[in-house]
Amino acid sequence: MAELLNEIIAIGGSTALTEPVTAATLDGWMQGSPRALWHIAEDPSGELLGFQYVKPHPAYGETVGQIATFARVGRTGLGIGSALFESTKAAARAAGYSWINAEIRADNDSGLTYYQSRGFEDHGRIPDYALGDGTRVDKILKRYDL
Repeated sequence: MAELLNEIIAIGGSTALTEPVTAATLDGWMQGSPRALWHIAEDPSGELLGFQYVKPHPAYGETVGQIATFARVGRTGLGIGSALFESTKAAARAAGYSWINAEIRADNDSGLTYYQSRGFEDHGRIPDYALGDGTRVDKILKRYDL
């Protein structure tokens, strides 16, 4: 998972993350919230194609999930994100989340399209958000009611 995410980070422009992550970093994210829900997508040979998680939103509370989605570079548009979201949506409902929040860089057209196509609706904007490397971007907030 770290290798897949680090390739996305290195390319830039589609995630707010700017520094490489390690397996230990991801393990910390997984262990950091007992209400976090993680899903992976693999091909028949076991190659990781993507992953998605929802965890409680730090400002909106325990019943609002904050989502993140990552698909292997060069493998987007194959239904990976759709399959991941179907699993995440069902698990989030079962876990008692009431809605899911997505924060997408305003310059990430594919991310905006992905969440829009899943049924997320705009509900706000974070202007001039500072990324870890000092880059400033707006973030579009999208909401999916469960």
